Amino acid sequence: MKLLDALVEQRIAAAAARGELDDLPGAGAPLPQDDDALVPEEVRVANRILKNAGFVPPAVEQLRALRDLQAELNAVSDQVARCRLQARMLALDMALESLRGGPLVLPREYCRRIAARLTERVGTLNTAEAGSQ
Repeated sequence: MKLLDALVEQRIAAAAARGELDDLPGAGAPLPQDDDALVPEEVRVANRILKNAGFVPPAVEQLRALRDLQAELNAVSDQVARCRLQARMLALDMALESLRGGPLVLPREYCRRIAARLTERVGTLNTAEAGSQ
């Protein structure tokens, strides 16, 4: 990594000597604080390159989706729709936990049973809703 850092510093110094960095937007202003203070130093450069290219880690994408589902859940009053959203949230939460490598390690059969129960619940709510109409 030190070789890469040295190469980057060398190229920056050469560009500065040619005057290519003189009129950049925000020149002289403090750099914005990044949210990568908790990211290990050895992966910060790679993360920044991916971020600048428009890519985000799967965990970040899933957290965004989870947040969006929560907002949607808060706005929905229909029980069937709420149950479907909760099932999707549970699936996303479990996937996120597995990405973290957290303590939640569920056997596949247990996950299948959870999905079956949620599907059964949605079916019951659909039947009840159809009967009330």
